[in-house]
Amino acid sequence: MRIGIIGSGNVGGTLGTGFARAGHEVVFGFRDPASPGAASLLGRAPGTRAATVAEAAASSTVLVLATPYEAAEAALAPAGDLSGKILLDATNPIAPGLAGVSSPAGSSGAEEIAKLARGARVVKIFNTVGFEVMANPTFLAGARPATMLYAGDDTSAKEVAHGLAAGLGFDPVDLGPLAAARLLEPFALVWIRLALVCGHGRETAFLYLHR
Repeated sequence: MRIGIIGSGNVGGTLGTGFARAGHEVVFGFRDPASPGAASLLGRAPGTRAATVAEAAASSTVLVLATPYEAAEAALAPAGDLSGKILLDATNPIAPGLAGVSSPAGSSGAEEIAKLARGARVVKIFNTVGFEVMANPTFLAGARPATMLYAGDDTSAKEVAHGLAAGLGFDPVDLGPLAAARLLEPFALVWIRLALVCGHGRETAFLYLHR
């Protein structure tokens, strides 16, 4: 599958590397694909390539938005028409001081991003753990994979998101329509608080059990 990554930080770099290792064709979108930053990322992500954001969007079936939430609008602007594309939203609209989420009342960051990327099939995913867990989702001596919750309105897009998460080693769990991102985004604060405030560290994840 052809996957474009918008966002070259820890999350975007880790997901792109993982997808490439799983056999997908991965391209990172940059303002300047010839920049030192692009070269540095490609050096850490073998099997990937760099292009402009517009080129990455045009050539990919799936796009991953892995920028800070506040940068999402500017990051998506050069992508052009995303009609029909699957857009995996890994952003979190976190308010200053971890006081809550900064998305509008009665909405979510994912729903606002869906308005920016009209026509894209948006799935909220990869926002509830840190990039260290994305690099290795397996816990308990290799016996149990970490849970990855996701939400979206398009069934086929969610099936793709599910498969990509499973390919990285997660146990993906469908939380329902995109409006469920209103739960997923505050839930990210639970991971952030456990990892960074309560001292449990970033090698922390969640496990959904049922019987």
